[in-house]
Amino acid sequence: MKTITSESPTGEGGKVDWLEVVRNNVTNLKFGSVQITVHEGRVTQVESIEKTRFVASREENRSVGK
Repeated sequence: MKTITSESPTGEGGKVDWLEVVRNNVTNLKFGSVQITVHEGRVTQVESIEKTRFVASREENRSVGK
């Protein structure tokens, strides 16, 4: 799992466009999630968690149960 932390990107007029941040985070994920935190009706944080999945072979699955 990979968590990316960054400073607030600013858009036009120095304001952060949270919707654009969400779009970019979703576009850049292969597997994972994007979480939006809202405080008093305003988006205050956007978190992305990227997961890396590994597929086990049949031989590995057999040896785990022994």
